[in-house]
Amino acid sequence: MDRVIYSPASKISHRRLWRATAALMLFLLSISTNANEQAILEGERFHPVQGSQGMVATSHTLATEVALKVLKDGGNAIDAAVTTGFALAVTQPRSGNIGGGGFLVYSPGNGDAPEAIDYRETAPAAATETMFQDQDGNVVSERSRFSHKAAGVPGTVAGLALALEQHGTLSLSQALAPAIRLAREGFVVPHRFTEGLEQARDRLERWPATRATFYKKDGSAPQPGEVFRQPELADTLQRIAEQGVKGFYEGETAQLIVAEMRRGEGLITLEDLRNYEPAVRQPVHGTYRGFDIYSMSPPSSGGTHIVQILNILEDYPIGEWGHNSANTIHHMAEAMKLAYADRSEYLGDADFVAVPLEGLTSKGYADQLRTSIKADKARPASEIAPGKPGPRESPETTHFSVVDRWGNAVSNTYTINFSYGSGITVAGAGFLLNNEMDDFSAKPGVPNAYGLIGGEANKVEPGKRMLSSMSPTIVRKDNRNFLVTGSPGGSRIITTTLQVIMNVIDHNMNIQTAVSAPRIHHQWLPDEIRVEQGISPDTLDLLRARGHTINTGSAMGAIQSILIGEDGTLYGGADPRRSTSSAMGF
Repeated sequence: MDRVIYSPASKISHRRLWRATAALMLFLLSISTNANEQAILEGERFHPVQGSQGMVATSHTLATEVALKVLKDGGNAIDAAVTTGFALAVTQPRSGNIGGGGFLVYSPGNGDAPEAIDYRETAPAAATETMFQDQDGNVVSERSRFSHKAAGVPGTVAGLALALEQHGTLSLSQALAPAIRLAREGFVVPHRFTEGLEQARDRLERWPATRATFYKKDGSAPQPGEVFRQPELADTLQRIAEQGVKGFYEGETAQLIVAEMRRGEGLITLEDLRNYEPAVRQPVHGTYRGFDIYSMSPPSSGGTHIVQILNILEDYPIGEWGHNSANTIHHMAEAMKLAYADRSEYLGDADFVAVPLEGLTSKGYADQLRTSIKADKARPASEIAPGKPGPRESPETTHFSVVDRWGNAVSNTYTINFSYGSGITVAGAGFLLNNEMDDFSAKPGVPNAYGLIGGEANKVEPGKRMLSSMSPTIVRKDNRNFLVTGSPGGSRIITTTLQVIMNVIDHNMNIQTAVSAPRIHHQWLPDEIRVEQGISPDTLDLLRARGHTINTGSAMGAIQSILIGEDGTLYGGADPRRSTSSAMGF
């Protein structure tokens, strides 16, 4: 039976342990029991999965299994991560992808500096600043979300291939083999797969190739227990295995993508595909209570604002106040508001705009922002404007975390934005196109689909990477990898990842409890704290008394995490909010 380790760093008091466990039990009991949520309940674990040689946490059991086999066969964390990335493109087409992009943070087990690989999508060369506005300058949201123009140039294939080339031991064809097999031979459909296709039916059926790829001839979705095969996707993956990245960005697959663009007046050209390149970047770095935080740098806003929020909160006795107490939530929400206000002004692709990264992540700037937080009163969002940090320098996303026997760690988050992206399948190629162009500011000051406000820094420009909230993160202690984490969730990715870090460091939770505990979110606008069920009604009343508006909503994020104990023991925590999530170790 798994042994519960509540903190590899320090011991937890019985009182704090009782408080954290009680909150988690209330959260689990409060989840309604429709078919999907019942599956989440049945898969819940209070205890993390343990291992000593390798650990994988992903959003789909089949992807976890193939990645774990890579580790057992002697592969390293990058080998397993790339294998996982391609496997999820088959088993989880609503979010796993080769038609989108993402970010990977790699931290070697030998203490060398972490590295980030940016394989975010880019705007086609023909993109223009006003392409999602009508002749009167009004934003046409349908155009940036559900049309061929919504697709950015995909980066996943190039990004995963680069990671493998730089740090892996497998060939690209070896890493692709499990995905090709799953696409060709098929896999047994889980309930969530069917449910997703039914929920998105109206949006997906309008595209003939999507209808033919994901629905049966009689129009019904594949049912739980049936085997689902994707022969066209298998052929696409086979071309990559045989030809390398050119098998995607040139040749037959590229021709199929461009032909799809022409059918819908999209912008991606053969030249756009041929010119795409992932970028190796330095992760954002910060510290929190003696721990080193490494997360994704721009064009992701995630790492920047995780570090910024932690800097603000570091001066408060969060652990003493307790997990999800009124004091803790109030100060977290106030810090979140300040960070998201800054996000609206300063964040964008650092290759195109000067992002004041050093200022935003400095302790001094956090000290300055902290003075505006009142202990007993919420500050209205209307009174908050982006600060002055100093000189400039989908919800259906998928995250997975991997640690190998050498202590190497990979945190990877990638996406096609909405569930099923644009909904458009590339005819003959079997994969969905992203709708990441919606993550640009269609018009400065106008919110995107997640309610996030963007400014000039994130305007549409040819070749530019759109701003993201994806936050693959690795925490180190004394130059040793300690926590590997990240989540899907659109604008809530940042706060979801933040809270797991705080649950471990401030509240001394084991990793499964840290992942499962109820979450809160504030993004400045709209001016409300969104909370999951499971937080005490008395606490919510205390927050309202301080002036907060509370909105109790559905589950937030699906974070997959691994904690490494001081003795090297690996603890995996898969998020029960996604019924197919799994953590496996050996």
